[in-house]
Amino acid sequence: MKALVKSLLLGSVLSIGACSANAELKVGDDAPNFSLKATNGKTYTLAHYIGRQAVVLAWYPMANTRGCTIECLSLVKDGHLIRNFDVSYFMASVDPLEDNIDFAKKTKADFPMLSDPSKEAAKAYDVLSFMGFAKRWTFYIDKAGKIAKIDKDISPKTAAQDIAKTLKELGLKPRTK
Repeated sequence: MKALVKSLLLGSVLSIGACSANAELKVGDDAPNFSLKATNGKTYTLAHYIGRQAVVLAWYPMANTRGCTIECLSLVKDGHLIRNFDVSYFMASVDPLEDNIDFAKKTKADFPMLSDPSKEAAKAYDVLSFMGFAKRWTFYIDKAGKIAKIDKDISPKTAAQDIAKTLKELGLKPRTK
C-alpha cells in the first residue's frame, strides 16, 4: 500500500512538473490576457493596454507576509522611479481580493494590486507553485503584448529600483508630462 501511495505521489509531482515545463512562457511569446479585480475597485485587463502602453506584472506569493511586504514597500517608497516610464505596473497574487485590499491599506500601496483567486491567470503565466501560491516572478510586457523579459530572481528590498533599471535596459520611453 505504501509503495502504491508513493508511486501515485511521485507520478503527480512528475505530471505537475511536465505540465509546467510545457506551459513555460519565454521572451517573445504573447503575454496571456488577464482580467483581474484590483484593490482600487477597478478590473484590469491586459488587452486594454495592447497598442497603448507597456505593462509590468509583478507576481508575489502571499499578502501580509514578510518578503511580500518588503517588496510592496519598495514599490511604495520608490514607485516614482517606475512612474518615470510610460508603463502601468501591478503586483498580483492568488489571494482573495479582501486580503489584498487589507494588504494594500497596511502598506499604503499607491498602485493597483490584482487578485487571482481562481488561479487561472497564475496558471497561464506559469507562476503557480505546487503549494498553490504564485512564484515571485516579474513579467515585462511590451506595448504589442509580447513578453519582453521575465525576471525570476527578485530582490524584494530593491524591487522598484530593479524594475526601473530593467525598463531603462528594455528601452522604454520616459513618461511625457
